[in-house]
Amino acid sequence: MGADDMGHAAAAPIAFGDLSVVVAGISVSYRSEVSREDNTSDRGIRRFANALGLMSYGNVDALTDVSFEVRQGEHLGIVGPNGSGKSTLLRVIAGVEPPAAGRVLASTTPILLGVNAALLPQLTGARNVRLGLLALGFTPHEVTDLMPDVIQLAGLGDAIHRPMNTYSAGMGARLRFAIAASARPDILLIDEALGTGDAAFEARSRRMIDDLRGGAGTIFFVSHAAQTIERMCTRAIWLHGGRMILDGEAVPVARAYRWWAHNVAQENPAVAEGLLEKALDGKPVVP
Repeated sequence: MGADDMGHAAAAPIAFGDLSVVVAGISVSYRSEVSREDNTSDRGIRRFANALGLMSYGNVDALTDVSFEVRQGEHLGIVGPNGSGKSTLLRVIAGVEPPAAGRVLASTTPILLGVNAALLPQLTGARNVRLGLLALGFTPHEVTDLMPDVIQLAGLGDAIHRPMNTYSAGMGARLRFAIAASARPDILLIDEALGTGDAAFEARSRRMIDDLRGGAGTIFFVSHAAQTIERMCTRAIWLHGGRMILDGEAVPVARAYRWWAHNVAQENPAVAEGLLEKALDGKPVVP
C-alpha cells in the first residue's frame, strides 16, 4: 500500500451510487440593520438613531449561486472561514431555511445534526436521548433497544444522568451527533460535531460514519479543521464569502484552503487574495 507526501495511506477507489443531493443555484441573503454613525447594540440608542434617520438596512449575501451534485456514498467536506456560508448551506439542504433563489433536490429527507432532535435543556441527557429518538420517528420499543448504543457513542459517562443545561457546548454536540447518527439516515448533515470531543469520541464517530458510508449513505461535514476533512472525506468544497471557490477531491482542496488560511494568519493579505484568484481560475494553489 502506498502513501502520499503527508503520510496518508493510499485509499482504494470508492464506487459511488446514484445522485443523492442536487444543489442548483442556491442564493441566500439576510436583511441586516446597519448604523451609519455607531454600530451599537444598545436598543435605546439604536431606536433614537433610527428616529433621526441614522440607521440603515442592507442585504448581506450569505450564499451566491452555489451549485453542485453529490452521489450516494460520497462524504463531502465543506471548509471555509467564519461567515463563508457553510452552516447556512447545511440549513438550506436540510430544508430548515428557504433560499432566496435556486433549489435543492434530495433523494430522501436530510437529517441536520442538532435540528431534527428536539432536545430540552432542563432534562437529563438520557431523557433527551429518549425524546430525540422519538422525535426521529422510532417506536418506544425501538427507543429502548437503541438507547444503550446512543449513550455509548456519545461517551458522556455519568454526565448522561445530569441535565443538559449543565453540559458544555461540546458535550451537547456529542449527544446530538449520537442521536442523529442512530437514525441511520441516507443523508446526514454534520456541522462541526466531531471537533468537540476527545480522540476516543472521534474514533467512535469515524466508525459510525464509515458504517453509514458502507450503507451507501451521503454525508456532509462542515469543519474549520482542514486536516479533519482530509482524513474523513472523499471530496471537499471550499466556500468563501458565500461563493464556491473549489470543488474536488478532499485532500487537494483541504490543502489549498490550509495554505490560504496560513497566509491569512501570517498577515499576508495580498498573497491570500492571490491564492483565492488562482483557485477560482483553476490554477494550483499549494506551492
